[in-house]
Amino acid sequence: MIKLGIVDDHAVVRSGLMMLLNAREDIEVVGEASEGDEAIAMAGELHPDVILMDLNMPHGKDGLTATKEIKQLLPETAILILTMHDDEEYLFQAIHAGASGYILKSAPHQELVTAIRTVSAGDAYLYPSATKRLMGEYLEQLRSGGAKERTDMLTERENEIVSLIAKGYSNKDIAEQLIISVKTVETHKSHVMEKLGFKTRPELVKYAMKKGLLNFE
Repeated sequence: MIKLGIVDDHAVVRSGLMMLLNAREDIEVVGEASEGDEAIAMAGELHPDVILMDLNMPHGKDGLTATKEIKQLLPETAILILTMHDDEEYLFQAIHAGASGYILKSAPHQELVTAIRTVSAGDAYLYPSATKRLMGEYLEQLRSGGAKERTDMLTERENEIVSLIAKGYSNKDIAEQLIISVKTVETHKSHVMEKLGFKTRPELVKYAMKKGLLNFE
């Protein structure tokens, strides 16, 4: 069962989302909040698996600030941004803040459910046009030469694992592809996160983009 928290300044929106999502057998809405400070308190008390987070809330802390603070408090809680803003600036700020996903309020209900299940499983979720924008930034970096920058921080094997993680492969898939154990994959991943000072998968994806590790040949 996925324990879900909902953060939105509109009571009607929260109520509608609760009715929609509580109807799913594998999702239970355990808490709600109308602004960032309430969201942080709710997360600390209830420890939800996933939080649906609005960005713009006029009272208290905004969604990006709340996302950063919740991720510091509860690194294992996945935060899915649910917003009306189809804007790349908000998208990149959300990823930088530690969000595991970004989806629009105009998205079909089933897509929202899929996004919740995806981030709950530890994967990143972006709506289709957002994925295109991220790849567009990556390609632009390639053209400018920025993504070719080398780093001595990671070993060749660690870079290989970062590339596969960023492409969405599970630990089991990576282990099978590299002919190593799942435990070895987890150890490499832990070392990578420690070396780079990262806490979230989206940070790793952004790093892979900047370092040219997302080739899809």
